[in-house]
Order: sequence, then C-alpha cells, then structure tokens
Amino acid sequence: MTTDALLDCAEHNTGSQPTHSVIWLHGLGADGHDFAPIVPELRLPASLSVRFVFPHATIQPVTINGGMAMRSWYDILTPNLVKREDESGIRSSERLIQALIARENARGIPTERIVLAGFSQGCAMTLHTGIRLPSKLAGLMGLSGYLPLIDLSDNERHSANTDTPIFLAHGTHDPVVVLERAEASRAKLVALGYPVQWHTYPMQHSVCAEEIHDISRFLQSVLI
Repeated sequence: MTTDALLDCAEHNTGSQPTHSVIWLHGLGADGHDFAPIVPELRLPASLSVRFVFPHATIQPVTINGGMAMRSWYDILTPNLVKREDESGIRSSERLIQALIARENARGIPTERIVLAGFSQGCAMTLHTGIRLPSKLAGLMGLSGYLPLIDLSDNERHSANTDTPIFLAHGTHDPVVVLERAEASRAKLVALGYPVQWHTYPMQHSVCAEEIHDISRFLQSVLI
C-alpha cells in the first residue's frame, strides 16, 4: 500500500520520544478526535512514552442510517450486524490499518510495541485485523464491539498473535451491539485459544470511569 493511501490521523504523545504506540479506532459516525480526551485520564506513568494514533475512517454511505454518508470502517447492512456483512469494506479497512501499523514501524516502533484498540465498529476492525496480522502485537483492546466475519476466523487467523493479550469490555445494557453479540465473540476467541480478559459494566454503548481505569491497567501490563 502506498503512503498516499494512509488515513489522516489525530495524534497525542505522552512523551517527547515515543517508544510505544496505541492505534485507537473510533466508532461509526465519529472520528479520530473522539477518544483523544481519554489519554490524560489514563494516567499512564511518566516513564512510559506512548504515541496515541487516532485515525479518521473514510466517509461513505451507511445503509442502516438511510444511506447517509459518514465516517465508517465498513457498511452496516442490518441491525443484527452479522446476518449480512460488508466483507469487502471490512477487508479494505483492514489494509488501511495494516498501513498505519507499517508507518509506526517506519517511525521506529516495532509491532510488538503496538496496541491495536477500538470502540464499536473500531473494535470490530481491531479484532478482525489483529488475529490476521502476520506480526505480533503487544495487545488488542476491543470496547463495545464484536468479531466480524466470525465464521472465517478459524481459517484466516495467523499464528503470530495467538498469545497476544486481548482486553474486551462491554456494557450490559448496550442496545447498539447487544451483549449477546459480544459474548459470542469472546467465546469464539477463547475457543481459538486467545488469552481474553473480559470486563462488563452497567452502561449502554459508551465508556465509563471504571472501564478507563481497567484500560489503563491493561495498557501498562502490555506496554511496560
């Protein structure tokens, strides 16, 4: 993939010379600025210099929203999310995310010092891309999302990230990505042998203070 295909990104560095990176993917209709304010709330130790990369997904029509154009990693065709899936869109965004990982490598951050993270649709892309990536990541972090193309996971996953820690968090009252969908994704990943850390919170399709605390602990455990 050529450099002109790289997504525009917002960035936040916690130190002058980052030694680690977190690529954090936003949800449907949001943009890369959505999760940037959380970085100071993570209260990471001063000794840990991290480049947080918040890419902006491309703008495209979204079927479930009446064809309205918005930032989206792929089209959503049905409220069920998985009955019919935009496989080509998912794979296109996978390549864009791989290009961002390659750019971090070029900037001196090896893949094993990169966490891939995402919320909702961004979570879906994190899990999809992470288990297929041919190089080992420091960790995967999926918030309020699910594993797309779940039936293809067995044959398409790469062994590089079999032992990579996966942090999954979900609201028990989520009306957008229902808890059952997330639980099915967790069960699939566990069945495939991935080390999954599962967290639930009494919230809807959002992020809460307790979750931010748990995210901070996870990031410190895989980046330090």
